[in-house]
Amino acid sequence: MKVFIGLMIPFLGTALGASMVFLMKNKMNKSLEKLLLGFASGVMIAASIWSLLIPAIEMSEEQGKIAWMPASIGFLLGILFLLVLDSLIPHLHLESDKPEGIKTKLKKTTMLVFAVTLHNIPEGMAVGVTFAGALIGNSKITMAGAFTLALGIAIQNFPEGAIISMPLKGEGVSKIKAFIYGVLSGIVEPIGAAITILLTNSIIEVLPYLLSFAAGAMIYVVVEELIPESQAGEHSNIGTIGVSIGFVIMMILDVALG
Repeated sequence: MKVFIGLMIPFLGTALGASMVFLMKNKMNKSLEKLLLGFASGVMIAASIWSLLIPAIEMSEEQGKIAWMPASIGFLLGILFLLVLDSLIPHLHLESDKPEGIKTKLKKTTMLVFAVTLHNIPEGMAVGVTFAGALIGNSKITMAGAFTLALGIAIQNFPEGAIISMPLKGEGVSKIKAFIYGVLSGIVEPIGAAITILLTNSIIEVLPYLLSFAAGAMIYVVVEELIPESQAGEHSNIGTIGVSIGFVIMMILDVALG
């Protein structure tokens, strides 16, 4: 039951964020959007380091492996995995009219949802693999650490949920539909986390690779999507400030609670 609650925490963050569509009358303020995108980036960078890469390196040392090798290989494979998905899945970034991925006749709103869904996949994997490590009983990953990561992902999912639901409303979608689409974009997280747990529960040897794989996938999303979007349009430092705040908050959470 604890694990189920942990897997649902990030999804709850997305749902709460999407519900902002009922409270906000107009489009989200551009400065606030940039701040939130930066904040989400900072959280994901810190989570990738303290919750995923450092445990992967420490675990490799305990297993008698070259400490940096599994982390490096897994990280690069995670980058490659998201690069392939990014090239294949049709999606549309915020503030863009040029779809990415394979050519399709999908609606603009659908491709906006796909864009958010795409970068929710590594977040679900990250939560799943940390809970898998805690269940296995590995000393480097505790249940408290897994819940801390889930909480951190939920915190950054809140602005993401709002950032996807508000533009959908701006495209003429009703508030209820915008909320539902926002919620559905986050459903891949608990599903991805559950699948990851099933795959890793009995394979402790590859856990360092899976932890760093999730880190690589998350960093790809940050560098390819979140940070560029936080810096789009008129120059502003607000996105950079958001990154700093998100990074520090997630670092504190991980060190203090993990």
